[in-house]
Amino acid sequence: MVRKEFVAEEVAKIMSDLEHVRNVAIIAHVHHGKTTLTDSLLARAGIISKTVAGEALYTNYEQIEKDRRMTIKSANISLAFNYKEHDHIINLIDTPGHVDFGGHVTRSMRAVDGVVLVVDPVEGIMPQTETVLRQALKEKAKPVLFVNKSDRLLTELKLTPEQTFERLLKLVNDINQLIVRFAPEEYAKKWTLSVEDGSVCFGSAYKKWAISTHIMKKYKVTFKEIFALTAEAANAQDSDVRAAAEKKLQEAAPIDEATLAMVIEHLPSPKVAQAYRIPHLWHGDQNTEAYKSMVNVDQKAKPIVIIFGVSYDQHSGEIAIGRVFAGTIKKGTEVHISGGAKPQKIQQVSLYMGPDRVIIEEVSAGNIAGIVGLDNVAIGDTVSEEEIEPFEQIRHYSQPVVTKAIEAKDTRDMTKLIEALRELSKGDQTIVVELNQETGEHLVSGMGELHLEVIETKVRDEFKVPITTSEPIVVYRETIERGVKDVEGKAPNKHSRFYVNVEPVEQGVLDLLESGVYKDGKPKGKAHIEEFIKAGLQRDEAKGIVDICNRSLLIDATKGVQYLNEVMELLIEGFEEAMRDGPLAREKCTGIKVSITDATIHEDPVHRGPAQIIPAMRRPIYAGMLTAGVILQEPKQKLTVNIPQDYLSDMITFLQSRRGQILDIQQENEQATLVAKMPVAEVIKGFSNEMRGITQGKAIWYPEYFGYEKLPKDLQNSIVMEIRKRKGQPPEPPKPEQFMD
Repeated sequence: MVRKEFVAEEVAKIMSDLEHVRNVAIIAHVHHGKTTLTDSLLARAGIISKTVAGEALYTNYEQIEKDRRMTIKSANISLAFNYKEHDHIINLIDTPGHVDFGGHVTRSMRAVDGVVLVVDPVEGIMPQTETVLRQALKEKAKPVLFVNKSDRLLTELKLTPEQTFERLLKLVNDINQLIVRFAPEEYAKKWTLSVEDGSVCFGSAYKKWAISTHIMKKYKVTFKEIFALTAEAANAQDSDVRAAAEKKLQEAAPIDEATLAMVIEHLPSPKVAQAYRIPHLWHGDQNTEAYKSMVNVDQKAKPIVIIFGVSYDQHSGEIAIGRVFAGTIKKGTEVHISGGAKPQKIQQVSLYMGPDRVIIEEVSAGNIAGIVGLDNVAIGDTVSEEEIEPFEQIRHYSQPVVTKAIEAKDTRDMTKLIEALRELSKGDQTIVVELNQETGEHLVSGMGELHLEVIETKVRDEFKVPITTSEPIVVYRETIERGVKDVEGKAPNKHSRFYVNVEPVEQGVLDLLESGVYKDGKPKGKAHIEEFIKAGLQRDEAKGIVDICNRSLLIDATKGVQYLNEVMELLIEGFEEAMRDGPLAREKCTGIKVSITDATIHEDPVHRGPAQIIPAMRRPIYAGMLTAGVILQEPKQKLTVNIPQDYLSDMITFLQSRRGQILDIQQENEQATLVAKMPVAEVIKGFSNEMRGITQGKAIWYPEYFGYEKLPKDLQNSIVMEIRKRKGQPPEPPKPEQFMD
């Protein structure tokens, strides 16, 4: 095995030669073979032995990943290759495929210029295949395709070579349809994949062979010959004969050569990619030096980095992982973090080599680096030597929908638990941690049960904190469907009064807020005004937005009210308290538009402190919502279920019994694929066991976040009472009059 320090030195030397650098992520649905394929590239680079490639799963380096044989977090590794007599660098990211860890995929797409999409041709295009491809195209990362486990068509489905090739071509065509649908308009046709041009490989990462037009030309081999060798290996009864046939396959169509050629020939260098990606990702002034330096990948300019990952090292503390878009970062460079108060000094720069982080002198534009020394840095932050307009926020497609209460077994470990949860939520923004003030529990929300299981395991094993956890709890939302005008809110001392309209946000505006374009807080500048008008707000309302919280708006619609500016921060605090802790079930509120229409404010600052103004805003919002009629929204998942046809009828009955809505049924040969929309509440309690029982363990299912929808009326009262009881509240919700005294 080659020493990693030597590999890192080689990488560092080559990375300034932009033409020979590629930033690439490997993406796929869960268990389609991303990490197995990554092994072949690691073997080619000398990181691992070729004999263990495909079995080592090297980038699954955390114990929990080894135990579950599943990628749970993105792994970064910089690899050096010699291809066509030139040294090349591939900064590679192996991403997770399970929907619960989709946040890692979203963040990785900001760092890369191209992706290798891996697909199993027997399972075909699965829900997460489509999701990760859509995420890549949204960030203008160009795709190539590796059809993995191609031998399954011959050995398991017993297709003829002709049928196999036909099936593979249909798969390529189906993926091209997705590319045309999701790619930026100007690249929809340019980025479609073709077997003829070499942007597609067919192979088996586990068996270490792959064929493409590049391999056919270089090794003088045909698809027919490869299929014959595959059949020979599969049918061999003697292990020595099988091993010999598999060795012939690997020599006739080496997977590392096929993949490397596809990546280098068809995915863009930073020089090419940043020219079209920067205008898409950074919306600052295009006449500035910052913009020009990023578009031109100027390594001599002032450094600009986008942070797409944060990890924790017990010796070095927090490590920010970022894509360097301009300049060169090195130890001692003073940088600003977007939103930070003062500049900070970089203490260390490093390359990631899977589980190893190797310290080097500097990392130049067009590459990926680990940075030590930045306090309070977060995923999505822009790090630059001179303060600049931040990059567009990284938007997650899914939202946390399942919660567990976590407590330290020993109260002396409370501080350690808080620190562990803080570190975990920093590295994964799809984790939401809150403290329940009444019970002292930490409420941890994640994408699903598996996501929460992994968090628990890391707290116990990595941070060594013994904990107890509750059963999974569903995250609901509170909202309204009609509005109430001129609700009066009085300060407890009755010296100040505020009048508010409480209404549902217009659907177009809600869609804009759901898209994640605007972070919580007051929108900066005036660029947002036209976007909100286009989405459905009146011009005066768009101009008057003073705060965004949980996809809800606070609008100043007053004219000439004395002292309003002096108490506005407290009014915002009252609004945010109401949105984070709704009146019906103490769940978060969403889609609420609160407009302050008038106010009478006491002239003496003594009478308008937080204890007076915050309740005077929060209470009329509660009264308005309860008068309008608060409704609960519940999270839904799209469930794709693969089962033998014999179980189809029973499966439909079972899903419908759990309030499922059947969206689609496809049948092919003996298999059926059923797509249903399911309430999350119905799939977290005994669902897996019942599903396996009905199908004798033959069902395979994949969930996907499907947004929030109105809870059926007949269930609302019982669920509200259940939530209130769990939160230590009186079971009956309050009446509007309780907030109008």
